[in-house]
Amino acid sequence: MVLLVAAITTYAATNLVRRLALAVGAVTPVRARDVHSVPIPRLGGVAMFVGFAAAVLVGSRLPFLGDLFATSQEIYGVLIGAAVISLLGAIDDVRELDWLTKLAGQVIAAGAMAYFGVQLWSLPVAGVTVLPGPVLVTITIIIVVVSTNAVNFVDGLDGLAAGVVFISAGAFFAWAYLVSRDFNPPNVFTTATFITAALMGCCLGFLPHNFHPARLFMGDAGALLLGLLLAAATISMTGSVDPSSSAATTSALAAVALPVAIMALPILDMGLAVVRRTRRGQVPWKPDAHHLHHQMLKIGHSHRRAVALLYLWAALIAVGAVSFAFFPPLATWAVIGVVLVLAAVLTWHPGSSRRTL
Repeated sequence: MVLLVAAITTYAATNLVRRLALAVGAVTPVRARDVHSVPIPRLGGVAMFVGFAAAVLVGSRLPFLGDLFATSQEIYGVLIGAAVISLLGAIDDVRELDWLTKLAGQVIAAGAMAYFGVQLWSLPVAGVTVLPGPVLVTITIIIVVVSTNAVNFVDGLDGLAAGVVFISAGAFFAWAYLVSRDFNPPNVFTTATFITAALMGCCLGFLPHNFHPARLFMGDAGALLLGLLLAAATISMTGSVDPSSSAATTSALAAVALPVAIMALPILDMGLAVVRRTRRGQVPWKPDAHHLHHQMLKIGHSHRRAVALLYLWAALIAVGAVSFAFFPPLATWAVIGVVLVLAAVLTWHPGSSRRTL
């Protein structure tokens, strides 16, 4: 229900937001680093925020989710953080902000979530490691900032960021649902499962408008929002997992490794961009045309094939990592190996990609 409400509301709101974007001049011009050939309106993240807010409103009225809202302020904290980050991104979509202002806004959004309890309370390292409160809050804010910027970096092709986040959220939902069954008492209705279900819905509702050729871009309002929601889910779940539970110990470092694997593709793209730009003597946040999606196009893939292959790589890493919590390790490694070879062949041999896709 939460996923469907978020999807339907986002889909319906996107048409209105597109008109708003055109009215206020939130349009992405054709720049040297872009792959679109005509100006495209942005602000799609506003529609996704409306979808998430609708999911929170409906979820708070559902019988089985009522306790989740009654006993904790976490989801309301995430909603406030989402509102802050969406407003920041929307302002940037209309009139570009400097990097320091955007960073300050991300910190404020992360701080708001932490104030309402969405923060790391411990680290699942060497059992359970409890650090001083200010240190854990700082780590929480860093995770949010990294996640928001990682999604922003990967948002370069029509449908890419929303699809990758959908895959990541789906994989994390599966793991969070499995782990929460081992809680005492068992309770699959957690902040993490709620956020990821709503996040998947937001992506599903937006993707029909964003597939190539896109009618609307999500803009910074969307990229920052998706990154924040994914970070909120991982923070909420990682800090509450007992490493001694059977689900978590399926992989020795599951509670630490899984959140990293879920965001592996965006984080890799962001890390490579920072290294690349620093080596050239540029500031890390200066845009260029050398992201992973640009490289896929240079190899010879079409726009849609490049997006599909990046979906495949995202699923390979995220779903592959989560699979260890569900299936025997040997069988999991075997399937990962087969898909890895397939993904590599399709990626570096565009001809085979054309025949397959």
